[in-house]
Amino acid sequence: MVVPIGPQHPALKEPEYFRFEVKGEEIVDVDIYFGYAHRGIEETFARRNYRHNIYLSERICGICNICHSTCYSMAVEKVAGIEAPERAKYIRSLILELERIHSHLLWLAVAAHEIGFDTLFMLAMRDREHVMDMREIISGGRVHSATNTIGGVRRDVAREQVPKLMEKLDKLEKSVKYYIDLFQTDRTIRSRCENVGVLSREDAIKLCAVGPVARASGVKTDLRVDDPYAAYPYLSFDVITENDGDVMAKGMVRLREMAESVKMVRQILKEIPNGPLRVPVDLKIPANEAVQRVEAPRGELLYYIRSNGTEIPERVRVRTPTYASAPSLKPMFVGGTVAEIPIVLWSLDVCFACNDRVTLVDANTGKARVVTMEELRRWRK
Repeated sequence: MVVPIGPQHPALKEPEYFRFEVKGEEIVDVDIYFGYAHRGIEETFARRNYRHNIYLSERICGICNICHSTCYSMAVEKVAGIEAPERAKYIRSLILELERIHSHLLWLAVAAHEIGFDTLFMLAMRDREHVMDMREIISGGRVHSATNTIGGVRRDVAREQVPKLMEKLDKLEKSVKYYIDLFQTDRTIRSRCENVGVLSREDAIKLCAVGPVARASGVKTDLRVDDPYAAYPYLSFDVITENDGDVMAKGMVRLREMAESVKMVRQILKEIPNGPLRVPVDLKIPANEAVQRVEAPRGELLYYIRSNGTEIPERVRVRTPTYASAPSLKPMFVGGTVAEIPIVLWSLDVCFACNDRVTLVDANTGKARVVTMEELRRWRK
């Protein structure tokens, strides 16, 4: 029989549709339909100037908004042929790693809720407040910090802020160690996560999985090492991998990554160089094009930008990690049970709002595809 899940899916308040074919409780096939949260953002990019688009890029995703604005800003800097100062690179990496910690803590909280462990949900959300407080100390904003600008950053880290930030890091480090130990020993977590939603290394490579999903299947891929940017060439950290490919492995990758991020934030606060925060840039950028990638908490985030000599980009294209890892869901689901759907889905750490910003579902084929600018102009008329 067919079990429809969605358009409201079982882990978040975002609309997607999953069509499961089941035999008893066993899942034998699944079709995934994207495109329910179209917001026309890529078309809007082509109507605003480069500086205004920084804040638009942050609104693609509320959780990883700094990843989007960093990737966008660096792509524009590539097109313009400029480079941000060293201090700005360190501040970008600082904010990015704080964002990675709070994103993974949110993943942990929702994962705990999906398996009925609501005490862990509350603990993770409590500790996530430490990260939000640190973001507020640095930028004044807990969610959208508006840190990036083209040519560098708008926010600085004052010397008197460092002791307070270090104090928060100590609390986070203690909590992360607790969560790592809890995941490995708690009977409820192990029974719900071990040997569930398995993605083999071969399938991860074949289906082009990215981020923690790929690393949990033994694929050692991380743009901070493979294609370094910002201050990552100067930072010491390990690329975390697991080999089992199940929900437990994906969780352990994220938990251990938080420990590495805490170390990196400490290193940045100790070694951040003095100097300017940004360099001037002429927004009338000559015709050019560039691609920039960053390692978001969910994996590879890609921006393509094409300029045309004006202050408004001709084209901005965004590919999110959810889009890249979504094909991996099918082998993770098939062979499992209906009861495992929520936690298997959330093990991907999906973000459909940023994934669907310019996709639609074709009425004839039922498949999702990207909306072209020509179609958007025709519909607007």
